Amino acid sequence: MGGGCVGIFDDDFTRNVGPLESLDSGTNCKNPGEMSTASLKTCSMALQALQRGREQDESDGNTMKDNSRRPGWKAALHEIIFEADTPGGKAFDIGLLVAIVISVMAVLLESVTEIRAQYGTPLRALEWILTGLFTIEYLLRLISIGRPLKYARSFYGIIDLLAILPTYLSIIIAGSQSLLVIRALRLLRIFRILKLAHFVGAASMLRAAIYASTRKIIVFLAFILTLMLIVGSLMYLIEGGNSGFTSIPQSIYWAVVTMTTVGYGDIAPATVLGKILASVVMILGYGIIAVPTGIVTVELAQATRKTVSTQSCPQCATDIHDPDANYCRICGAKL
Repeated sequence: MGGGCVGIFDDDFTRNVGPLESLDSGTNCKNPGEMSTASLKTCSMALQALQRGREQDESDGNTMKDNSRRPGWKAALHEIIFEADTPGGKAFDIGLLVAIVISVMAVLLESVTEIRAQYGTPLRALEWILTGLFTIEYLLRLISIGRPLKYARSFYGIIDLLAILPTYLSIIIAGSQSLLVIRALRLLRIFRILKLAHFVGAASMLRAAIYASTRKIIVFLAFILTLMLIVGSLMYLIEGGNSGFTSIPQSIYWAVVTMTTVGYGDIAPATVLGKILASVVMILGYGIIAVPTGIVTVELAQATRKTVSTQSCPQCATDIHDPDANYCRICGAKL
């Protein structure tokens, strides 16, 4: 290397910036007055790159220190609770899924009058036992994660909390334990637990397609609501309050039921003109169903499916990353 800049750079610079063959021969960054304008500019850029490299190394070191400061038992607990690529983690998660299914089934059976009369006490006892286990599991998740508040505000964190609250609320509000069916949402973990990463990728692609279609679907729904208002008003004018069309809101209800091809049959037009309008609305209903489907299908075709990793971040519990990711895409913690 021909430049005098070399003397003030260490191995960090060589790693972060690379060789400085472009420096003029004989330049010295320590004595800017002896340097040409081009050499001075090159040395300045090199010093800035060196500073950025050192800051990045310091940031990486702090992240590693944050992870290394975690006690060994916390790391082991996180591996079991949040990961599923170890025998212990897989056994824990499968056992958790079984407990969730049993809990939901117990709530469903308790809602049947005959079963509740005969087995109500054992079912409620089972419900409290499972709620206690889920409460302990929720607390362990908060303890083992680096950022418990962030996990508590996440989708799964909120679901975990809602899964245990109804049982405790039932002490104050009778019947609120029926809300325990919310626990069924926790079964969504099966996609991560069984390492079905391709399903996670498909779900991400579907979510992106729906998000891209949101504005078009909103405009479409606004058009449909306006059309139903017009059709309901017309039917009210045609039928004149007969055959159940006693008001415009009642007629709009009929328009919604007819246009969505549900057709309860509790209200039906009696006049010829009303039947013609009803026939047009029914035919429109079939076409209307296809429109949002086509919008989402187009976005799905344009979406790019990408492979993802389900490894969980030890700090914020984010579990969807690129396959080659070494750091969390949300908080930057080392995976």
